[in-house]
Amino acid sequence: MLPPEPTLLDRLIEHGRHVHAVGKIGDIFAHQGISRVIKANGNEALMDASLAAIDEAEDGDLVFTNFVDFDMIYGHRRDVPGYAAALEAFDARLPEVHKKLKPGDLVVLTADHGCDPTWRGTDHTRERVPVIAYGPGIRSRSIGVRRSYADIGESIARHLGIPTGPHGRSFL
Repeated sequence: MLPPEPTLLDRLIEHGRHVHAVGKIGDIFAHQGISRVIKANGNEALMDASLAAIDEAEDGDLVFTNFVDFDMIYGHRRDVPGYAAALEAFDARLPEVHKKLKPGDLVVLTADHGCDPTWRGTDHTRERVPVIAYGPGIRSRSIGVRRSYADIGESIARHLGIPTGPHGRSFL
């Protein structure tokens, strides 16, 4: 299903940027606002593909990855040891991302919903998700509880120097 209105991805394309969609991002956005689809299976392969896309991205591009294993393999199946191991493996790879960052780069780590592997049932478990944003020159501070998930998109828009959209407020 197409997004109901232009997204950050559409706005980036409109301003001559490229959106490198790693994993199922292209599918999530019905391939709208996507310059390049990069498929991979599993968190390790998704990280490898993301690192390669970072190398190929130009200034002002967006590399957007969905690490689906946290949700589909561990969260919904309530696999606590698997979820913990996946987090540790992901954390161990973050220094590789950090080494690739150039001045002006921004990394945003978040989730689209909560999927606590310790909770009963198989549904999503939280309305709020953590947001971590970092990069060379990004000041460390709390951004508090945000009113909208759209704040992430508007923060990226501001960081990349494109006009803001109708929803959300930048936390940068």
